[in-house]
Amino acid sequence: MNVRHSDRAKRNPVFHPHRLMLAAALAMALVPASGAAPAAVNDAGTITPAHWPRATWPLANDPAMERRIDALIASMTLEEKVGQIVQGDIASITPDDVRRYRLGSILAGGASDPGGRYNAKPAEWLALADAFWEASMDTRNGGKAIPIVWGIDAMHGQSNVVGATLFPHNIGLGAARNPELLREIARITAAETRVTGMEWTFAPTVAVPQDDRWGRTYEGYSEDPALVASYAGAFVEGLQGKAGAADFLDDHHVMTTVKHFLGDGGTGNGKDQGNTTVSEAELRDIHAAGYLPAINAGAQSVMASFNSFHGEKMHGHKPLLTDVLKGRMGFGGFVVGDWNGHGQIKGCSNTDCAKTYVAGLDMAMAPDSWKGMYESTLAHVKDGSLPEARLDDAVRRILRVKMRMGLFDKPKPSERALGGKFELLGAPAHRQVARQAVRESLVLLKNQNQLLPLSPKQRVLVAGDGANDMSRQAGGWTLSWQGDGTRREDFPNAETIWEGLQAQVKSGGGQAELAIDGRYRNRPDVAIVVFGEDPYAEFQGDLPNLMFKNGKSGDLELMRRLKADGIPVVGVFLSGRPLWLNREINAADAFVAAWLPGSEGGGVADVLLRGGDGRVQHDFRGKLSYSWPRRANQYENNVGQKDYDPQFAFGYGLTYADKGNLPALSEDPGIDPDAAGSGTLFERGVAGTGLMLRLTAANGESTDVVHPNATTADQSLAMVAINTDVQEGARQFSFRAPATVALQASTPLDWSRETNGELSVVATVRVEQLPAESAVTLGTVCGAACAAEVALGPALSAAPRNEWVRLGVPLKCLAKAGADMSRLSVPFALRAGKGTTLAITSVVLGTEFDRKVECATQ
Repeated sequence: MNVRHSDRAKRNPVFHPHRLMLAAALAMALVPASGAAPAAVNDAGTITPAHWPRATWPLANDPAMERRIDALIASMTLEEKVGQIVQGDIASITPDDVRRYRLGSILAGGASDPGGRYNAKPAEWLALADAFWEASMDTRNGGKAIPIVWGIDAMHGQSNVVGATLFPHNIGLGAARNPELLREIARITAAETRVTGMEWTFAPTVAVPQDDRWGRTYEGYSEDPALVASYAGAFVEGLQGKAGAADFLDDHHVMTTVKHFLGDGGTGNGKDQGNTTVSEAELRDIHAAGYLPAINAGAQSVMASFNSFHGEKMHGHKPLLTDVLKGRMGFGGFVVGDWNGHGQIKGCSNTDCAKTYVAGLDMAMAPDSWKGMYESTLAHVKDGSLPEARLDDAVRRILRVKMRMGLFDKPKPSERALGGKFELLGAPAHRQVARQAVRESLVLLKNQNQLLPLSPKQRVLVAGDGANDMSRQAGGWTLSWQGDGTRREDFPNAETIWEGLQAQVKSGGGQAELAIDGRYRNRPDVAIVVFGEDPYAEFQGDLPNLMFKNGKSGDLELMRRLKADGIPVVGVFLSGRPLWLNREINAADAFVAAWLPGSEGGGVADVLLRGGDGRVQHDFRGKLSYSWPRRANQYENNVGQKDYDPQFAFGYGLTYADKGNLPALSEDPGIDPDAAGSGTLFERGVAGTGLMLRLTAANGESTDVVHPNATTADQSLAMVAINTDVQEGARQFSFRAPATVALQASTPLDWSRETNGELSVVATVRVEQLPAESAVTLGTVCGAACAAEVALGPALSAAPRNEWVRLGVPLKCLAKAGADMSRLSVPFALRAGKGTTLAITSVVLGTEFDRKVECATQ
């Protein structure tokens, strides 16, 4: 599920005169011939429901319940009905809003927490749950007492809450090949979620990722649909209980959401929220594999996906949502949307989309747009564009689920069976299950001369930036959406990999030393180097290729240095997908894919180290659930495909009984690492790949920058190289008349998905001179008559003089100002007036900055 999405309303940009000036000034110099509108999307993709399998819905019709629902619906006003089908986020809605608008559901998105604090205490979560429940049951103004249901992304445990048990992400669980373990993980997740007052989790993800560049790959169990299908039903039953059993959907369980329907793992180029253009048979046999067992297990909700199928957004895809899912498959729960996903349907906006309900969505996730969505939906029912029969069907499905959960007969969340039992968060028994999951998910790729398992009686060096870092160990969807910005103290019931290794080496009679950079004090007998990807979630994790950090991390040099010292090296790799790192594998004597293990770093020590008695504690059991690439451009590398040729095949995984020797792997990545592309637009005076730095004078003439110093022909703008922490690490721009500094793209950039989140253009600048009359703007150009600007003056005026500051301009501001973010020929254009002097050291896409520019346009 996505968070903090911008207003993606489709509308014609309205240009003020100054925007036309920018477009006119830059168009000839900055818009390439290739800047035409993108090609039309393939409109194929016919769906024939009869070609799809039938599921067996396990819950019989309950006549008494249906009569109760009939009576309730008959008594409800249109306003109350519409309230049930709109869901708001706790960052944008209050209990008083629920009391007034009678909304049927709330959610806490990945960056939404009580009080806006990512580390809010568990008791604060529970108190907020009580407050929203009390508002929904308040009948003082004549409203119906219909209990609200709270949904949350308990992605790998109740991962939003400090102290909760954090299980390995799905990619690791897929490597474990243990459906019953998965069932127990789901049961524990449900219990810890109930402790803090929620009744609904947006899990499991049953995507079948086919391109590992996708930033959500780690949310999928496997590239193999059969493996995904073997897990889906078990996880649903673990969360909800077994359909028909006495404890089904009781206070120890939560309702589940199977997501994302449909084809999210099959988008072109692994682009999050992109277009899936596979055949209907592939969509059915690969991407829908997890839905049949989930429906057979009684899953109560299904989430519509952001992606399109042959150009048609899933939130508006009636043949799939209604005819296949509800009709052919017999799904008896309700369909919920993803974060403002309805706003991406052609002709819709975040605040207005009857089409999504007509297509089959039952509850729109309108986190920050709920009020407008409520008002427009009410109007659509009144004017007939949303038939009341479809409204009643959606309301009925939602009420039916609430009644199955017994919510109408339950007290407030804190008074239910597990409410407030905070001792269950990270309980020892729960952590033991998580530790088992870590052990079973580890995959041994190499064990030269059977270096592993290690004796704990040795001197063990633990190095690498992942060794003692809970954020890197846990990955995205951990306390914050991206899993970043946390501290060690935010994980009181957890153990880093270093801490787990240290404890066991010490108890085994050896010595352990932590040196992140590998610079040891005492010469070790062996080194364990723990490294990997930085945490990420969703589209912010999308990659241009599968080369680990474009080969620019320091981990390779660290391992090579240790090897040169004659020290055996064990590499432990933390990642959300298989990546090309043949050089790192070659540099290590043993190599372990540890994925994103969560809170129990001791599980790694359990397998790498022998016990104090010298015996193997736990052997490797994990087998690759994703094929490992032979080259960095081997994006689609899935078992069963034609010409399948991985480095390590699906199902590969050594045990201690195997010899484990590998010949040296090829160190040719198959790509030019410097042409990979990234979120870096400008760094230390150099434009990013595919970009050209240009100076545009007051008279409109432009100068391509090929040297550290440059001046426009009319002398209106001068650029000189200046030193920072490195020689010539920045560029200083002196404006002697109104002029523009711009980055020209060789081919238009599509930043539509980046705009659909919280990414900003982050410029690290230093203000040296800023006359009061100088109007400074940051703009973009998207074609001959398409441009947008945002005023930087207030933010720059408030910045300290002659000090570096990171200025963040949200992409959504540029979109709101009229830019077509899908075809940017100029992603960065800084315009300033006479007398202004600014220095710039970098321009990147990111989320971290010192000062945020508000969406005030020129």
